[in-house]
Amino acid sequence: MYQQLEQAQQFHQLHQQAHPLILVNAWDAGSAQTIQEAGALAIATGSWSVAHAHGYEDGEQLPFELVLANVQRICKHSDVPVTIDIEGGYGQTPEQIQHNVIQIIQCGAVGINMEDRLRAGDGLYSIQQQQAHLRAACAAADEMSIALFINARTDIFFQAAVETHDHTHLEATIQRAHAYAEAGAHGIFVPGICDEQLIRELCQQSPIPVNIMFSAEMPSISTLTACGVARISYGPHPYLQLMDALKQSSIRALAGQSF
Repeated sequence: MYQQLEQAQQFHQLHQQAHPLILVNAWDAGSAQTIQEAGALAIATGSWSVAHAHGYEDGEQLPFELVLANVQRICKHSDVPVTIDIEGGYGQTPEQIQHNVIQIIQCGAVGINMEDRLRAGDGLYSIQQQQAHLRAACAAADEMSIALFINARTDIFFQAAVETHDHTHLEATIQRAHAYAEAGAHGIFVPGICDEQLIRELCQQSPIPVNIMFSAEMPSISTLTACGVARISYGPHPYLQLMDALKQSSIRALAGQSF
């Protein structure tokens, strides 16, 4: 437990605007070990990759007992801080979410991602509802006496077409960043945002460190650093890249060619 407490403090310190934390998202213990061997300072899972690696769709379709078993294996074989994507918290009430977060912590994790997307996939929880969910996660951390890093994800940009992104989306995101910080979140995760000026303004106005998800449409890492981004994650892209490589190798092998 002492090592976990140290890792929790370390993970908080890794979120710096001048040196953003790069997270290549893992999906199981093997991928986590490989990413750690490459020099990663922390391990993060992505719910989409974890679900598909287990044969399920994203959106809390993966049974929570499998989530916990996967977390436990990843933490057991990792020497760096581990943060877990738990989607919406796998609970319909704050009490259920608190209970689930306690179990995540007991598995060894020191951080979580929790999103405001409705389980059905369309629309977001109200600010007040999501604040209640985040406070439940904080209560779990308090109960376990650990400085759990709570990364609050908002899907405002993610659920809108890129060509429609404007300051209306930015203002709504900043409003949620302030509300989520008030509820105890330590970071704001905004997947889907890719316009440099919008990212810069978000970083300037957010009260907590900004996490974005890298994609081909994004500015360079150096530009994101200059904008003030403190955390850059890769979401499902590492899994998709590896699965594509496996598919192409399998096609060659099954055609009688060299693997």
